[in-house]
Amino acid sequence: MRKSSLDSGRGGEDGRIAQFPSAGDGAGSGGVDAAGVLDSRMLPDREFIAQWDAVIVETSQKDRLLSQAILNFTLREKVNRANLPLHGLIVLHGPPGTGKTSLARGLAARTAEAIGKLGQFRFIEVEPHALTGAALGKSQRAVRDLLGQTVAEQAERGPLIVLLDEVETLAADRGRMSLDANPIDVHRATDAVLAQLDQLAAKYPHLLFIATSNFTKAVDGAFMSRADLIETIGMPGPEACLAILRSAVEELARAFPATSRIPQDADFAKAAQHCIGLDGRRIRKLVISACALSKQTAIDPNGLSAADVLQAAKQAQEESKSVKE
Repeated sequence: MRKSSLDSGRGGEDGRIAQFPSAGDGAGSGGVDAAGVLDSRMLPDREFIAQWDAVIVETSQKDRLLSQAILNFTLREKVNRANLPLHGLIVLHGPPGTGKTSLARGLAARTAEAIGKLGQFRFIEVEPHALTGAALGKSQRAVRDLLGQTVAEQAERGPLIVLLDEVETLAADRGRMSLDANPIDVHRATDAVLAQLDQLAAKYPHLLFIATSNFTKAVDGAFMSRADLIETIGMPGPEACLAILRSAVEELARAFPATSRIPQDADFAKAAQHCIGLDGRRIRKLVISACALSKQTAIDPNGLSAADVLQAAKQAQEESKSVKE
């Protein structure tokens, strides 16, 4: 698949090359230690760039996501929100295992790489389940503290990108809540998310939220209406299945060179056909499953064959069908 046109250049708008942090990059390098924060990093980040490159979707989709993210930082501070209501929110939704979280992290890194002239970008990943609680009002306070204090403080320091993974946990659809599930607190938590998003959007034009969801029907409509871009990350098609499977085998071949011959075998193409209907994560995992088909291959994966990959693909397809039934 063609490389994204927006990936081909590393320079910002002023022609400078965005630099990776020279030291202390990676998990926790952002130095944010607060309730509800799963990870914080300085951007660009090598691991996130690798995740972006590994997720195989249409080139046009990556271009669209990156363009929208860049636009957030170049346009929002220059226009009246009453006439152009940019909220600094991108939503990725689709089935589990399609790479939404990896794509979101990679998008954050690629955005920082593209517009480094704005200064040092920071990244925060929110742990949504850490913000929910059974005690009345606890979720609302936790959300307000995280967004209104922690995120706001980091946004004061410079450009910031925040990942809200599994956002349905934070912004549950208030119209679908059961009266038996403490709906008052759920309503208040969603209200708090919406209020904070509005306040942060108005005050910090160099702040971008990227939200992911496996179940957009469970996300409050008012949250979705605030999104500047809603992108569906769907199941891979035939071409993508082949590319994902080849990528997984090539990674294995880095450690076990004899497996580099597998993609040239006719059974490899057959295996890719059996991957249709599987998500990207499951396709990559079936290469691991293929290595575990025998003790000999588990001891030395150099003995893996295309026939093994085909067998594992057939098994994965059968398991997928049984789960759906």
